[in-house]
Amino acid sequence: MRKIVLAAILLLLALASLAEAEDEPVDTEITWTTKASMPTGRYLLAVGVVRGKIYAIGGCNVIGCFPTLDTVEEYDPTTDRWATKASMLTGRVFLAAGVVNDRIYAIGGQDGDSFLTTVEEYDPATDRWTTKASMPTARRGFAIGVVRGKIYAIGGYGKGKPYLTTVEEYDPAADKWTTKAPMPTGRWALAVGVVEGRIYAIGGWSSGPSTAVVEEYDPATDRWAAKAPMPKGKRGFAIGVVDDKIYIIGDRIGDDFHTTVEEYDPATNRWETKAPMPTGRNTLIVGVVKDKIYAIGGYQGGNSYLATVEEGTITPE
Repeated sequence: MRKIVLAAILLLLALASLAEAEDEPVDTEITWTTKASMPTGRYLLAVGVVRGKIYAIGGCNVIGCFPTLDTVEEYDPTTDRWATKASMLTGRVFLAAGVVNDRIYAIGGQDGDSFLTTVEEYDPATDRWTTKASMPTARRGFAIGVVRGKIYAIGGYGKGKPYLTTVEEYDPAADKWTTKAPMPTGRWALAVGVVEGRIYAIGGWSSGPSTAVVEEYDPATDRWAAKAPMPKGKRGFAIGVVDDKIYIIGDRIGDDFHTTVEEYDPATNRWETKAPMPTGRNTLIVGVVKDKIYAIGGYQGGNSYLATVEEGTITPE
């Protein structure tokens, strides 16, 4: 009888230990590989991922960003090849994009002195663009998160309003916009990541130096909550989400273009530094396909409008 009790106790201890181990966060590392360059070097562009292919949209590659680009190029990570697609109807920079039901929505941005409300839908299956209902607030340098088929346009820079708190929800099915609870910290040149139905608005440029602020938005309750700030304030970076962790990629401070990569785990509300990207840059785009991160394009100072593509493979340490 004593042996049975002892065996049962040992089994319970083993199960408890296993459960505790499963709850512990898994450390990861990133290995970077150079891939085929994008045909058109550029920065301040937007990105959409549909059916395992990455679409690089708009941007610019001249001093002063005029004229802006309407260029759309598709990258297939499986073949490591690029293809030119139908041009966007409106050339622009500082735009953002979201994907719903395999269609890409290119929203807002700037063309010359004009801050845009423009919304255009791209269908990769037909290679066609269609104009949709305009965003209520004209702005550039904002960020987009997609949750349950709705697109959330967050923050940005408006005419005479450089640090917007504005949040507007777009429903592609109804082609309608709705105003939501404002973000607590007004900012632009921020980025967002979506994990478990919540949107994380990270960094950006507020009224001063780059901010390290992280704020979580829950569309289900229309509420915001403060989270652990980034180790250092940043703006003009890009984000990729893999296995419910958010990866912050690229940065610029003065004339120094960073290769820094930082990982944020919403489950633990903690930050960790990861293996740096080979090429320092900012205002790049990031697409995620099959749990791999693709860092594409960006700016490196002077006339360096990059076509560089680097693939980050994330594995447990």
